[in-house]
Amino acid sequence: MADDSVITVSIVTPDGKVYEHSADMLVVSTKGGQLGIMANHLPVIATLAVDETRVKHDGEEDRIAVNGGFIEFSNNVATIVADSAENQSDIDLARAESARKRAEIRLKEAREKQDKDSALRAQVALRRAINRINIANK
Repeated sequence: MADDSVITVSIVTPDGKVYEHSADMLVVSTKGGQLGIMANHLPVIATLAVDETRVKHDGEEDRIAVNGGFIEFSNNVATIVADSAENQSDIDLARAESARKRAEIRLKEAREKQDKDSALRAQVALRRAINRINIANK
């Protein structure tokens, strides 16, 4: 008989599966705010923000940098389909800092040229880099 006091969390990207584990609780950031999910939660589908996803299990907490996408939860299975995602232990801090600097430069140049599309893309890149830096530093 399946254990109905835990949930299964799976995070996939276009490059494949990034994370899979059973958990006591999952915390994600949606476009509407943070959402905590425990076993037997009502089914939900939500759009994810560029932010940290936390998976609590066995007295530990895994942190994953999730860069957009959506979550679907039903029958104690949470599936996150993300544009990109990276486990805390896999984040290269120097690379993330470099990405942040590049994004800041691109954002400044786009604003000087009043190029709104380029500025929006640079802002997204900056949010993703900062997200990775924040998670790596926790």
